[in-house]
Amino acid sequence: MNTTTQLGHKPGQLLGRVGHAIRTTLLPDEDTRTASERKENGAELRNRVPRSSHAQWLPAADRPDPVDLLRSSGETRVQELLPLRYERMSVSAFTFYRGGALIMASDLAHTPSTGLEVQACGDAHISNFGLFSSPERRTVFDINDFDETSRGPWEWDVKRLATSVEICGRDRGFKDKDRTEAVLACVRGYREAMCDFARMGEMDVWYAHLDVDDLLARFTGNGEPDASGKGKGKKKKDKGDKAVAKSAKKAAKVVAKAKAKDSTRAIAKLTEVVDGQLRIVSDPPVVVPLRDMAARAGKADFVDSADMEKLISLALIEYRRTLSPDKRRLVERYRGVDMAQKVVGVGSVGTRAFIVVMQGAAEGDHLVLQVKEAQESVLERYCGKSAAREHGQRVVEGQRAIQTASDMLLGWCRLPASGGGFKDYYVRQLWDGKGSIDLSSIDKRQLKVLAAACGRTLAHAHARTGDRFAIAGYLGSSDKFDRAIARFAVAYADQNEADYARFMQALATDEL
Repeated sequence: MNTTTQLGHKPGQLLGRVGHAIRTTLLPDEDTRTASERKENGAELRNRVPRSSHAQWLPAADRPDPVDLLRSSGETRVQELLPLRYERMSVSAFTFYRGGALIMASDLAHTPSTGLEVQACGDAHISNFGLFSSPERRTVFDINDFDETSRGPWEWDVKRLATSVEICGRDRGFKDKDRTEAVLACVRGYREAMCDFARMGEMDVWYAHLDVDDLLARFTGNGEPDASGKGKGKKKKDKGDKAVAKSAKKAAKVVAKAKAKDSTRAIAKLTEVVDGQLRIVSDPPVVVPLRDMAARAGKADFVDSADMEKLISLALIEYRRTLSPDKRRLVERYRGVDMAQKVVGVGSVGTRAFIVVMQGAAEGDHLVLQVKEAQESVLERYCGKSAAREHGQRVVEGQRAIQTASDMLLGWCRLPASGGGFKDYYVRQLWDGKGSIDLSSIDKRQLKVLAAACGRTLAHAHARTGDRFAIAGYLGSSDKFDRAIARFAVAYADQNEADYARFMQALATDEL
Protein backbone atom coordinates (compact mmCIF):
# COMPACT_ATOMS: atom_id res chain seq x y z
CA MET A 1 0.00 0.00 0.00
CA ASN A 2 1.24 3.51 -0.74
CA THR A 3 2.55 5.34 2.29
CA THR A 4 0.57 8.49 1.44
CA THR A 5 -2.74 7.08 2.67
CA GLN A 6 -4.13 5.14 5.58
CA LEU A 7 -6.69 2.39 5.40
CA GLY A 8 -10.17 3.24 6.61
CA HIS A 9 -10.22 7.00 7.03
CA LYS A 10 -12.79 8.30 9.44
CA PRO A 11 -15.49 10.59 8.03
CA GLY A 12 -14.08 14.09 7.59
CA GLN A 13 -10.48 12.98 8.07
CA LEU A 14 -8.08 14.60 5.64
CA LEU A 15 -6.62 12.14 3.17
CA GLY A 16 -2.94 12.34 2.37
CA ARG A 17 -1.68 14.59 5.18
CA VAL A 18 1.89 13.83 4.13
CA GLY A 19 1.16 16.21 1.27
CA HIS A 20 3.75 16.04 -1.48
CA ALA A 21 5.44 12.76 -0.60
CA ILE A 22 6.70 11.08 -3.74
CA ARG A 23 5.07 7.84 -4.76
CA THR A 24 7.29 4.96 -5.80
CA THR A 25 4.92 3.29 -8.26
CA LEU A 26 2.24 4.24 -10.77
CA LEU A 27 0.29 1.08 -9.98
CA PRO A 28 -0.50 -0.54 -6.62
CA ASP A 29 1.87 -3.00 -5.04
CA GLU A 30 1.28 -6.70 -5.72
CA ASP A 31 -1.36 -8.15 -3.40
CA THR A 32 -0.96 -11.86 -2.61
CA ARG A 33 -4.32 -12.24 -0.88
CA THR A 34 -7.07 -14.19 -2.63
CA ALA A 35 -10.00 -12.46 -4.28
CA SER A 36 -12.30 -13.67 -1.50
CA GLU A 37 -9.98 -12.31 1.19
CA ARG A 38 -9.76 -8.94 -0.51
CA LYS A 39 -13.51 -8.77 -1.02
CA GLU A 40 -14.05 -9.61 2.64
CA ASN A 41 -11.59 -6.90 3.62
CA GLY A 42 -13.60 -4.43 1.53
CA ALA A 43 -16.80 -5.41 3.32
CA GLU A 44 -15.08 -4.96 6.68
CA LEU A 45 -14.19 -1.37 5.74
CA ARG A 46 -17.87 -0.50 6.15
CA ASN A 47 -17.32 -0.71 9.91
CA ARG A 48 -14.71 2.06 9.74
CA VAL A 49 -16.26 4.06 6.91
CA PRO A 50 -20.02 3.38 6.71
CA ARG A 51 -21.39 3.68 3.21
CA SER A 52 -23.96 6.15 4.51
CA SER A 53 -21.13 8.47 5.63
CA HIS A 54 -20.49 9.42 2.00
CA ALA A 55 -23.76 11.37 1.97
CA GLN A 56 -22.36 14.12 4.11
CA TRP A 57 -21.08 17.41 2.80
CA LEU A 58 -20.16 20.03 5.36
CA PRO A 59 -17.62 22.65 4.31
CA ALA A 60 -14.62 22.81 6.60
CA ALA A 61 -14.40 25.77 8.94
CA ASP A 62 -11.16 26.81 7.25
CA ARG A 63 -12.41 26.05 3.72
CA PRO A 64 -10.36 28.07 1.21
CA ASP A 65 -12.10 30.79 -0.78
CA PRO A 66 -12.84 29.24 -4.22
CA VAL A 67 -11.68 32.47 -5.86
CA ASP A 68 -8.32 32.14 -4.09
CA LEU A 69 -7.98 28.59 -5.37
CA LEU A 70 -8.76 29.69 -8.93
CA ARG A 71 -6.26 32.51 -8.61
CA SER A 72 -3.58 30.07 -7.40
CA SER A 73 -4.26 27.68 -10.28
CA GLY A 74 -3.86 30.59 -12.69
CA GLU A 75 -0.38 31.53 -11.51
CA THR A 76 1.32 28.99 -13.79
CA ARG A 77 -0.94 29.64 -16.78
CA VAL A 78 -0.58 32.06 -19.70
CA GLN A 79 -1.74 35.27 -18.03
CA GLU A 80 -3.27 36.88 -21.13
CA LEU A 81 -5.55 33.85 -21.54
CA LEU A 82 -6.99 33.96 -18.02
CA PRO A 83 -9.81 36.35 -19.01
CA LEU A 84 -10.88 33.85 -21.67
CA ARG A 85 -10.74 31.03 -19.12
CA TYR A 86 -12.96 32.95 -16.71
CA GLU A 87 -15.30 33.96 -19.52
CA ARG A 88 -15.87 30.32 -20.44
CA MET A 89 -16.32 29.33 -16.82
CA SER A 90 -18.84 32.13 -16.26
CA VAL A 91 -21.42 30.82 -18.75
CA SER A 92 -23.22 28.73 -16.11
CA ALA A 93 -22.80 26.88 -12.83
CA PHE A 94 -22.11 23.81 -14.99
CA THR A 95 -19.20 25.38 -16.90
CA PHE A 96 -17.88 26.76 -13.61
CA TYR A 97 -17.92 23.23 -12.18
CA ARG A 98 -16.03 21.91 -15.21
CA GLY A 99 -13.27 24.46 -14.64
CA GLY A 100 -13.16 24.02 -10.87
CA ALA A 101 -11.50 20.62 -10.42
CA LEU A 102 -9.06 22.08 -7.90
CA ILE A 103 -11.89 23.47 -5.77
CA MET A 104 -13.58 20.10 -5.51
CA ALA A 105 -10.33 18.22 -4.89
CA SER A 106 -9.67 20.55 -1.97
CA ASP A 107 -13.13 19.78 -0.60
CA LEU A 108 -12.96 16.02 -1.21
CA ALA A 109 -9.78 15.86 0.86
CA HIS A 110 -12.03 16.39 3.89
CA THR A 111 -14.58 13.69 3.03
CA PRO A 112 -14.68 10.01 4.10
CA SER A 113 -12.38 7.60 2.27
CA THR A 114 -11.75 3.87 2.53
CA GLY A 115 -8.09 4.39 1.68
CA LEU A 116 -8.41 2.18 -1.42
CA GLU A 117 -6.62 3.86 -4.31
CA VAL A 118 -6.92 3.63 -8.08
CA GLN A 119 -5.46 5.47 -11.04
CA ALA A 120 -8.07 8.20 -10.71
CA CYS A 121 -9.21 10.42 -13.56
CA GLY A 122 -9.13 13.41 -11.23
CA ASP A 123 -11.74 15.29 -13.29
CA ALA A 124 -14.40 12.67 -13.95
CA HIS A 125 -17.34 14.87 -14.89
CA ILE A 126 -19.95 13.85 -17.45
CA SER A 127 -18.52 16.13 -20.17
CA ASN A 128 -15.22 14.26 -20.01
CA PHE A 129 -16.75 11.06 -21.40
CA GLY A 130 -17.32 10.59 -25.10
CA LEU A 131 -16.58 8.86 -28.38
CA PHE A 132 -13.25 8.46 -30.11
CA SER A 133 -11.52 6.11 -32.54
CA SER A 134 -9.38 3.23 -31.35
CA PRO A 135 -6.14 2.40 -33.19
CA GLU A 136 -8.20 -0.25 -35.04
CA ARG A 137 -10.52 2.62 -36.15
CA ARG A 138 -13.58 1.39 -34.28
CA THR A 139 -15.64 3.91 -32.36
CA VAL A 140 -15.44 3.46 -28.59
CA PHE A 141 -16.95 5.24 -25.59
CA ASP A 142 -14.62 6.07 -22.72
CA ILE A 143 -13.09 8.78 -20.54
CA ASN A 144 -11.45 11.34 -22.79
CA ASP A 145 -9.63 13.78 -20.49
CA PHE A 146 -6.63 12.83 -18.35
CA ASP A 147 -4.89 16.08 -17.46
CA GLU A 148 -5.56 15.51 -13.74
CA THR A 149 -4.99 11.75 -13.59
CA SER A 150 -2.95 10.41 -10.67
CA ARG A 151 -3.21 7.82 -7.92
CA GLY A 152 -6.05 8.72 -5.60
CA PRO A 153 -9.23 7.56 -3.84
CA TRP A 154 -11.81 5.90 -6.06
CA GLU A 155 -14.60 7.69 -4.16
CA TRP A 156 -13.39 11.10 -5.38
CA ASP A 157 -13.99 10.22 -9.03
CA VAL A 158 -17.42 8.78 -8.23
CA LYS A 159 -18.46 11.87 -6.30
CA ARG A 160 -17.27 14.27 -8.99
CA LEU A 161 -19.05 12.30 -11.71
CA ALA A 162 -22.31 11.93 -9.76
CA THR A 163 -22.34 15.62 -8.84
CA SER A 164 -21.78 16.58 -12.48
CA VAL A 165 -24.90 14.58 -13.41
CA GLU A 166 -26.91 16.48 -10.80
CA ILE A 167 -25.54 19.82 -12.04
CA CYS A 168 -26.17 18.90 -15.68
CA GLY A 169 -29.77 18.06 -14.78
CA ARG A 170 -30.16 21.43 -13.06
CA ASP A 171 -28.66 23.15 -16.09
CA ARG A 172 -31.32 21.46 -18.24
CA GLY A 173 -34.11 22.42 -15.84
CA PHE A 174 -35.05 18.84 -14.92
CA LYS A 175 -37.18 18.12 -11.86
CA ASP A 176 -35.64 16.87 -8.60
CA LYS A 177 -37.00 13.36 -9.15
CA ASP A 178 -35.54 13.11 -12.66
CA ARG A 179 -32.15 14.35 -11.53
CA THR A 180 -32.10 11.89 -8.65
CA GLU A 181 -32.93 9.01 -10.98
CA ALA A 182 -30.06 9.98 -13.27
CA VAL A 183 -27.57 10.21 -10.40
CA LEU A 184 -28.74 6.88 -8.97
CA ALA A 185 -28.37 5.30 -12.42
CA CYS A 186 -24.81 6.64 -12.57
CA VAL A 187 -23.73 5.27 -9.20
CA ARG A 188 -25.66 2.02 -9.66
CA GLY A 189 -23.93 1.59 -13.00
CA TYR A 190 -20.58 2.01 -11.26
CA ARG A 191 -21.42 -0.35 -8.39
CA GLU A 192 -22.89 -3.13 -10.52
CA ALA A 193 -20.07 -2.93 -13.05
CA MET A 194 -17.47 -3.14 -10.28
CA CYS A 195 -19.20 -6.23 -8.92
CA ASP A 196 -19.20 -7.70 -12.44
CA PHE A 197 -15.48 -7.00 -12.81
CA ALA A 198 -14.80 -8.62 -9.43
CA ARG A 199 -16.11 -11.88 -10.91
CA MET A 200 -13.83 -11.68 -13.96
CA GLY A 201 -10.26 -12.69 -14.60
CA GLU A 202 -7.54 -10.09 -15.09
CA MET A 203 -7.42 -10.36 -18.90
CA ASP A 204 -11.20 -10.25 -19.19
CA VAL A 205 -11.28 -7.03 -17.18
CA TRP A 206 -8.53 -5.51 -19.28
CA TYR A 207 -10.29 -6.21 -22.58
CA ALA A 208 -13.82 -5.35 -21.41
CA HIS A 209 -15.46 -2.40 -23.13
CA LEU A 210 -18.83 -0.74 -23.46
CA ASP A 211 -20.70 -1.60 -26.66
CA VAL A 212 -21.24 1.70 -28.47
CA ASP A 213 -24.06 0.38 -30.67
CA ASP A 214 -25.95 -0.83 -27.61
CA LEU A 215 -25.35 2.49 -25.83
CA LEU A 216 -26.63 4.50 -28.79
CA ALA A 217 -29.65 2.22 -29.16
CA ARG A 218 -30.60 2.85 -25.54
CA PHE A 219 -29.76 6.54 -25.81
CA THR A 220 -32.06 7.03 -28.80
CA GLY A 221 -34.90 4.99 -27.31
CA ASN A 222 -34.50 2.01 -29.67
CA GLY A 223 -33.29 -0.09 -26.76
CA GLU A 224 -35.12 -0.44 -23.47
CA PRO A 225 -32.86 0.14 -20.45
CA ASP A 226 -33.56 -1.87 -17.34
CA ALA A 227 -33.40 -0.38 -13.84
CA SER A 228 -29.61 -0.22 -14.01
CA GLY A 229 -29.58 1.58 -17.35
CA LYS A 230 -28.04 -1.45 -19.09
CA GLY A 231 -30.71 -3.27 -21.08
CA LYS A 232 -30.47 -5.55 -24.10
CA GLY A 233 -30.94 -3.09 -26.93
CA LYS A 234 -34.24 -4.61 -28.08
CA LYS A 235 -36.26 -2.66 -30.60
CA LYS A 236 -39.40 -0.91 -29.56
CA LYS A 237 -42.57 -2.09 -31.22
CA ASP A 238 -43.51 1.44 -32.24
CA LYS A 239 -40.80 1.99 -34.84
CA GLY A 240 -42.66 4.96 -36.23
CA ASP A 241 -42.37 7.01 -33.07
CA LYS A 242 -41.23 10.45 -34.22
CA ALA A 243 -39.29 11.26 -31.06
CA VAL A 244 -37.33 8.02 -31.32
CA ALA A 245 -36.60 8.60 -34.99
CA LYS A 246 -35.45 12.16 -34.32
CA SER A 247 -33.23 11.03 -31.46
CA ALA A 248 -31.75 8.21 -33.54
CA LYS A 249 -30.97 10.62 -36.36
CA LYS A 250 -29.24 12.98 -33.94
CA ALA A 251 -27.16 10.14 -32.45
CA ALA A 252 -26.16 8.97 -35.93
CA LYS A 253 -24.96 12.49 -36.68
CA VAL A 254 -22.85 12.49 -33.51
CA VAL A 255 -21.13 9.26 -34.57
CA ALA A 256 -20.68 10.41 -38.17
CA LYS A 257 -19.23 13.73 -37.02
CA ALA A 258 -16.86 11.95 -34.66
CA LYS A 259 -15.62 9.61 -37.39
CA ALA A 260 -15.05 12.59 -39.68
CA LYS A 261 -12.90 14.42 -37.13
CA ASP A 262 -9.39 13.53 -38.26
CA SER A 263 -6.31 15.26 -39.60
CA THR A 264 -7.95 15.81 -43.00
CA ARG A 265 -10.83 17.67 -41.33
CA ALA A 266 -8.37 19.63 -39.18
CA ILE A 267 -6.40 20.72 -42.25
CA ALA A 268 -9.59 21.88 -43.99
CA LYS A 269 -10.78 23.81 -40.95
CA LEU A 270 -7.58 25.26 -39.55
CA THR A 271 -5.25 25.93 -42.50
CA GLU A 272 -4.95 27.81 -45.78
CA VAL A 273 -2.42 27.91 -48.62
CA VAL A 274 -0.31 31.09 -48.78
CA ASP A 275 2.28 31.52 -51.54
CA GLY A 276 2.17 27.78 -52.13
CA GLN A 277 2.78 26.99 -48.46
CA LEU A 278 0.30 25.43 -46.06
CA ARG A 279 -0.25 27.77 -43.13
CA ILE A 280 -2.39 27.70 -40.00
CA VAL A 281 -5.03 30.43 -40.11
CA SER A 282 -4.63 33.05 -37.39
CA ASP A 283 -7.69 33.49 -35.15
CA PRO A 284 -6.49 35.22 -31.96
CA PRO A 285 -6.72 34.62 -29.08
CA VAL A 286 -7.93 31.07 -29.81
CA VAL A 287 -5.41 30.27 -32.57
CA VAL A 288 -2.13 32.20 -32.80
CA PRO A 289 0.49 30.86 -35.26
CA LEU A 290 4.07 30.75 -34.02
CA ARG A 291 5.09 33.17 -36.79
CA ASP A 292 2.75 35.81 -35.28
CA MET A 293 4.07 35.16 -31.79
CA ALA A 294 7.62 35.53 -33.12
CA ALA A 295 6.75 38.75 -34.94
CA ARG A 296 5.31 40.25 -31.76
CA ALA A 297 8.57 39.36 -30.01
CA GLY A 298 10.56 41.19 -32.72
CA LYS A 299 11.74 38.02 -34.46
CA ALA A 300 9.90 38.30 -37.75
CA ASP A 301 12.67 36.52 -39.68
CA PHE A 302 11.83 33.42 -37.66
CA VAL A 303 8.91 32.57 -39.97
CA ASP A 304 11.06 31.08 -42.74
CA SER A 305 9.56 27.69 -43.68
CA ALA A 306 12.90 25.90 -43.40
CA ASP A 307 13.43 27.32 -39.92
CA MET A 308 9.89 26.32 -38.97
CA GLU A 309 10.50 22.74 -40.12
CA LYS A 310 13.76 22.61 -38.16
CA LEU A 311 12.13 24.05 -35.04
CA ILE A 312 9.28 21.55 -35.12
CA SER A 313 11.71 18.69 -35.64
CA LEU A 314 13.73 19.78 -32.62
CA ALA A 315 10.59 20.26 -30.54
CA LEU A 316 9.34 16.77 -31.31
CA ILE A 317 12.61 14.88 -31.04
CA GLU A 318 12.12 14.05 -27.36
CA TYR A 319 8.47 13.14 -27.99
CA ARG A 320 9.46 10.63 -30.66
CA ARG A 321 11.73 8.86 -28.18
CA THR A 322 8.69 8.03 -26.02
CA LEU A 323 7.02 6.16 -28.90
CA SER A 324 7.53 2.51 -29.78
CA PRO A 325 10.02 2.02 -32.66
CA ASP A 326 7.31 1.40 -35.28
CA LYS A 327 5.30 4.49 -34.31
CA ARG A 328 8.50 6.53 -34.14
CA ARG A 329 9.34 5.61 -37.73
CA LEU A 330 5.77 6.48 -38.73
CA VAL A 331 5.96 10.00 -37.28
CA GLU A 332 9.44 10.54 -38.75
CA ARG A 333 7.98 10.11 -42.24
CA TYR A 334 6.27 13.46 -41.77
CA ARG A 335 7.98 16.86 -41.76
CA GLY A 336 6.81 19.87 -39.78
CA VAL A 337 5.05 22.59 -41.78
CA ASP A 338 3.54 25.01 -39.28
CA MET A 339 2.79 25.39 -35.59
CA ALA A 340 0.37 27.51 -33.57
CA GLN A 341 -0.88 28.06 -30.06
CA LYS A 342 -4.49 26.84 -29.83
CA VAL A 343 -6.77 27.36 -26.83
CA VAL A 344 -8.85 24.32 -25.89
CA GLY A 345 -11.61 23.38 -23.45
CA VAL A 346 -12.80 25.19 -20.34
CA GLY A 347 -10.62 23.98 -17.46
CA SER A 348 -7.56 23.80 -19.75
CA VAL A 349 -7.68 27.42 -20.91
CA GLY A 350 -4.45 29.14 -19.94
CA THR A 351 -2.30 26.04 -20.06
CA ARG A 352 -0.02 26.05 -23.07
CA ALA A 353 -1.36 24.08 -26.01
CA PHE A 354 -0.09 23.96 -29.57
CA ILE A 355 -1.07 22.31 -32.83
CA VAL A 356 1.57 21.06 -35.24
CA VAL A 357 0.79 20.54 -38.93
CA MET A 358 2.86 17.75 -40.49
CA GLN A 359 3.23 16.90 -44.19
CA GLY A 360 3.84 13.43 -45.64
CA ALA A 361 5.56 12.61 -48.93
CA ALA A 362 2.29 12.22 -50.82
CA GLU A 363 0.18 15.22 -51.72
CA GLY A 364 -2.69 15.70 -49.29
CA ASP A 365 -1.09 13.40 -46.68
CA HIS A 366 -1.19 15.36 -43.43
CA LEU A 367 -0.94 14.68 -39.73
CA VAL A 368 -1.99 17.22 -37.12
CA LEU A 369 -0.66 16.76 -33.60
CA GLN A 370 -1.63 18.53 -30.40
CA VAL A 371 1.15 19.38 -27.95
CA LYS A 372 -0.56 20.19 -24.64
CA GLU A 373 1.01 21.33 -21.41
CA ALA A 374 0.69 19.05 -18.39
CA GLN A 375 0.89 20.76 -15.01
CA GLU A 376 0.59 19.35 -11.52
CA SER A 377 -2.57 17.28 -11.08
CA VAL A 378 -5.12 18.69 -8.64
CA LEU A 379 -4.92 15.29 -6.91
CA GLU A 380 -1.22 15.65 -6.22
CA ARG A 381 -1.82 18.56 -3.86
CA TYR A 382 -3.78 16.29 -1.56
CA CYS A 383 -2.75 12.70 -2.36
CA GLY A 384 1.00 12.97 -2.88
CA LYS A 385 3.27 13.47 -5.85
CA SER A 386 3.02 11.12 -8.81
CA ALA A 387 5.85 8.66 -9.39
CA ALA A 388 6.22 9.93 -12.96
CA ARG A 389 9.34 12.00 -13.62
CA GLU A 390 7.41 14.43 -15.83
CA HIS A 391 3.78 15.52 -15.82
CA GLY A 392 3.44 14.63 -19.50
CA GLN A 393 4.54 11.12 -18.62
CA ARG A 394 2.01 11.09 -15.75
CA VAL A 395 -0.83 11.95 -18.14
CA VAL A 396 0.20 9.48 -20.83
CA GLU A 397 0.88 6.51 -18.56
CA GLY A 398 -2.27 7.25 -16.57
CA GLN A 399 -4.34 7.38 -19.75
CA ARG A 400 -2.90 4.13 -21.03
CA ALA A 401 -3.69 2.49 -17.70
CA ILE A 402 -7.36 3.46 -17.47
CA GLN A 403 -8.52 3.95 -21.05
CA THR A 404 -9.75 0.98 -23.09
CA ALA A 405 -7.86 2.01 -26.23
CA SER A 406 -5.53 5.00 -26.40
CA ASP A 407 -4.21 7.07 -29.30
CA MET A 408 -1.34 5.12 -30.85
CA LEU A 409 0.72 8.32 -31.20
CA LEU A 410 0.37 9.29 -27.54
CA GLY A 411 3.68 10.44 -26.06
CA TRP A 412 5.29 13.18 -24.00
CA CYS A 413 8.15 15.65 -23.96
CA ARG A 414 9.72 18.53 -22.02
CA LEU A 415 10.32 21.80 -23.87
CA PRO A 416 12.14 25.04 -22.97
CA ALA A 417 9.90 27.77 -21.55
CA SER A 418 10.07 31.36 -22.80
CA GLY A 419 10.91 32.67 -19.33
CA GLY A 420 13.55 30.04 -18.69
CA GLY A 421 13.35 26.49 -17.40
CA PHE A 422 11.17 23.81 -18.95
CA LYS A 423 7.49 22.92 -19.31
CA ASP A 424 6.04 19.42 -19.51
CA TYR A 425 3.79 18.41 -22.41
CA TYR A 426 2.00 15.40 -23.78
CA VAL A 427 1.41 14.83 -27.49
CA ARG A 428 -1.50 13.20 -29.30
CA GLN A 429 -3.39 13.44 -32.57
CA LEU A 430 -5.48 16.62 -32.53
CA TRP A 431 -8.72 15.04 -33.72
CA ASP A 432 -8.88 11.27 -33.67
CA GLY A 433 -12.53 10.43 -34.21
CA LYS A 434 -13.58 12.39 -31.12
CA GLY A 435 -17.24 13.09 -30.50
CA SER A 436 -19.42 14.09 -27.59
CA ILE A 437 -23.11 14.08 -26.78
CA ASP A 438 -24.70 17.53 -26.72
CA LEU A 439 -25.57 17.99 -23.06
CA SER A 440 -27.41 21.24 -23.80
CA SER A 441 -30.20 19.36 -25.58
CA ILE A 442 -30.21 16.02 -23.72
CA ASP A 443 -33.57 14.91 -22.28
CA LYS A 444 -34.11 13.34 -18.86
CA ARG A 445 -34.22 9.76 -20.16
CA GLN A 446 -31.06 10.24 -22.21
CA LEU A 447 -29.27 11.77 -19.22
CA LYS A 448 -30.10 8.67 -17.21
CA VAL A 449 -28.77 6.37 -19.93
CA LEU A 450 -25.60 8.43 -20.41
CA ALA A 451 -25.02 8.69 -16.66
CA ALA A 452 -25.25 4.91 -16.27
CA ALA A 453 -22.78 4.43 -19.15
CA CYS A 454 -20.34 6.89 -17.57
CA GLY A 455 -20.62 5.08 -14.23
CA ARG A 456 -19.84 1.72 -15.80
CA THR A 457 -16.96 3.21 -17.78
CA LEU A 458 -15.46 4.77 -14.66
CA ALA A 459 -15.74 1.45 -12.85
CA HIS A 460 -13.78 -0.20 -15.66
CA ALA A 461 -10.97 2.34 -15.29
CA HIS A 462 -10.84 1.74 -11.54
CA ALA A 463 -11.08 -2.05 -11.88
CA ARG A 464 -8.03 -2.05 -14.17
CA THR A 465 -5.88 -0.07 -11.77
CA GLY A 466 -7.17 -0.73 -8.24
CA ASP A 467 -8.38 -3.51 -5.97
CA ARG A 468 -11.70 -4.29 -7.67
CA PHE A 469 -12.40 -7.09 -5.20
CA ALA A 470 -12.12 -4.83 -2.15
CA ILE A 471 -14.10 -2.01 -3.79
CA ALA A 472 -16.84 -4.45 -4.83
CA GLY A 473 -16.89 -5.93 -1.33
CA TYR A 474 -17.28 -2.47 0.14
CA LEU A 475 -20.06 -1.44 -2.27
CA GLY A 476 -22.07 -4.65 -1.84
CA SER A 477 -25.33 -5.51 -3.56
CA SER A 478 -27.65 -2.99 -1.88
CA ASP A 479 -28.22 0.61 -2.95
CA LYS A 480 -26.93 2.16 0.31
CA PHE A 481 -23.86 3.65 -1.35
CA ASP A 482 -25.89 4.82 -4.37
CA ARG A 483 -28.32 6.78 -2.22
CA ALA A 484 -25.57 8.23 -0.08
CA ILE A 485 -23.78 9.58 -3.15
CA ALA A 486 -27.07 10.92 -4.53
CA ARG A 487 -27.52 12.95 -1.35
CA PHE A 488 -23.92 14.15 -1.54
CA ALA A 489 -24.45 15.21 -5.16
CA VAL A 490 -27.38 17.42 -4.22
CA ALA A 491 -25.50 19.01 -1.32
CA TYR A 492 -22.35 19.62 -3.33
CA ALA A 493 -24.30 20.97 -6.31
CA ASP A 494 -25.72 23.54 -3.87
CA GLN A 495 -22.15 24.33 -2.79
CA ASN A 496 -21.12 24.69 -6.44
CA GLU A 497 -23.91 27.20 -7.01
CA ALA A 498 -22.74 29.23 -4.02
CA ASP A 499 -19.14 29.09 -5.30
CA TYR A 500 -20.34 30.13 -8.76
CA ALA A 501 -22.10 33.16 -7.25
CA ARG A 502 -18.86 34.03 -5.42
CA PHE A 503 -16.94 33.65 -8.68
CA MET A 504 -19.34 35.92 -10.60
CA GLN A 505 -19.06 38.50 -7.83
CA ALA A 506 -15.26 38.34 -8.12
CA LEU A 507 -15.46 38.94 -11.86
CA ALA A 508 -17.81 41.88 -11.37
CA THR A 509 -15.48 43.49 -8.81
CA ASP A 510 -12.25 42.73 -10.74
CA GLU A 511 -10.90 40.35 -8.10
CA LEU A 512 -9.89 38.04 -10.93
